[in-house]
Amino acid sequence: MIDNGLEGTKMPFTQRKKCKGGWNAAIFIIFVEVAERFTFFGLASNLIMYLTGVLHEPTSTAAKNVNTWIGVSYVFPIVGAFIADSYLGRFNTILVASSIYCTGMVLLTFSVSVIPLHYRKTSFFIALYILAVGEGGHKPCVQTFAADQFDEKLPEEKRAKSSFFNWWCFGIMAGATSATLVVVYMEDNISWAVGFGTLTSALGVSLAMLMLGIKRYKKQGPLGSPYTTMVQVFVAAARKWRVDETCGKLGVCYGDGRTEVHVEGQPVTRTLAHSNQFRFLDKASIIDNIDASSQSRNPWRLCTLNQVEEVKLVLHLIPIWLCSLMFAVVATNFQTYFTKQGSTMIRSIGPHFQIPAASLQALLGLTIMITIPLYDQVLVPIARKFSGHHSGITLLQRVGIGLSISLLAMVVAALVEAKRVRIAKQHDLIDKPEAIVPMSVWWLLPQYILCGLAEVFTFVGLQELFYDQMPESLRSLGAAAYISVIGVGSFISTAIISIVQAISSSCGEKWLGNNLNRAHLDYYYWVIAGLCTLNLCVYIGIAMRFVYKKVEGNDTVASK
Repeated sequence: MIDNGLEGTKMPFTQRKKCKGGWNAAIFIIFVEVAERFTFFGLASNLIMYLTGVLHEPTSTAAKNVNTWIGVSYVFPIVGAFIADSYLGRFNTILVASSIYCTGMVLLTFSVSVIPLHYRKTSFFIALYILAVGEGGHKPCVQTFAADQFDEKLPEEKRAKSSFFNWWCFGIMAGATSATLVVVYMEDNISWAVGFGTLTSALGVSLAMLMLGIKRYKKQGPLGSPYTTMVQVFVAAARKWRVDETCGKLGVCYGDGRTEVHVEGQPVTRTLAHSNQFRFLDKASIIDNIDASSQSRNPWRLCTLNQVEEVKLVLHLIPIWLCSLMFAVVATNFQTYFTKQGSTMIRSIGPHFQIPAASLQALLGLTIMITIPLYDQVLVPIARKFSGHHSGITLLQRVGIGLSISLLAMVVAALVEAKRVRIAKQHDLIDKPEAIVPMSVWWLLPQYILCGLAEVFTFVGLQELFYDQMPESLRSLGAAAYISVIGVGSFISTAIISIVQAISSSCGEKWLGNNLNRAHLDYYYWVIAGLCTLNLCVYIGIAMRFVYKKVEGNDTVASK
């Protein structure tokens, strides 16, 4: 049954609230995500090596295929969020998506083992996009479902929720790092079938962990389509574009069957405080003669003021979302060109062991796992003493710091790549793409560390921002929005690669050819750094004008 929006037993609500949710429930969901990220990164981190080494695709084609698949995987959650909010609820959507995910992973394992050779490439790509569908249902719901276990009305749980987002990212990186160290080694040194089989087993563990904690969860049923209510506001505002806000209205619709003209200082029972941005949408809540003469409210002509404010919250986040895309463009490189860079360098540790090129991504994860506890336990308390903010710094400050670090990462990557090419020239290796350049792979350490630091600030900050600043009914959409940053950023990265290829080829010199020693990957990195600089300037301007969510009856900002 569903009681008060929550699925559960028939025990009193207050008693059920005490025994469900909180860290006791969230910890199970964190372990689910750890296993799922273990699977995803075990595949994604080494995918370019499979495409170039086994399927014999050119480097640029393989990079675009990886970016396209990651893009679909991170954009499809928008559909998953709609299904969760409108029809299935978050928990049921996670169950269905996990089943689809497992099906795709089983097929992927078969495609590199038992399926006949002439069908393998086709079945491999079919399996990849079945995984993308499963990812689309899983990703927007699992983190939101975990965060829902904390009650925002209780101060101690509100603080715990802020800490939760840090530890959530820590868990993700623990799963991703262990995959890049263990599974990638299996794929490179044992077989792809063994590596993918291990990932399939991890998905089974993920599903088992989800079911193990089923009695501890606070489960919310479907809340109705968030997209419909948003469209209603725009339609209602458009239909009343001639209504005068000062003289042509009879009142304002506040919902709950109550309409009244707002008098300054009068308490109004609505969740969100009225804001002065996007004033043209306020007309959707104005009662005119047609509305007053109607027996019932037409939602396509008259919306509640709270409904209008919810749409404004979404519109406020769109510019932040757009400015975050360049961070995703930077992030796509450590699964593509950073990995190919490392494959050309000395990776030996001792006389008998060589680090797989894709395992260098573990440096990113290790950086994040070291930084998050320091950030949460050391930096936040220190910053809190100076700022008085419960998170130490505001969410937009956190994202801005991450964007700055990602810019620095691309500058460092360009300088290191230029040095690698110079060494290749000095040793006459320009036309020997398979030769190992006599330069230690640890030269790549700074760019991986900087990318890890950028993710701690940007991606974790976006997670909390898009959860906190979204209306409760749109939080799955909020999760899908920040996830789609990586997806759309991957598509943009693919477009940038294609444009750079076309322009550089027309000038007679390919920057992104198969032979990295003769190519100019460093020029490509400088292009990304330049775009990051422009993007950061725009972001600063937008962040300075951003208005945080405010709750009616509370003079302070709900969250910053």
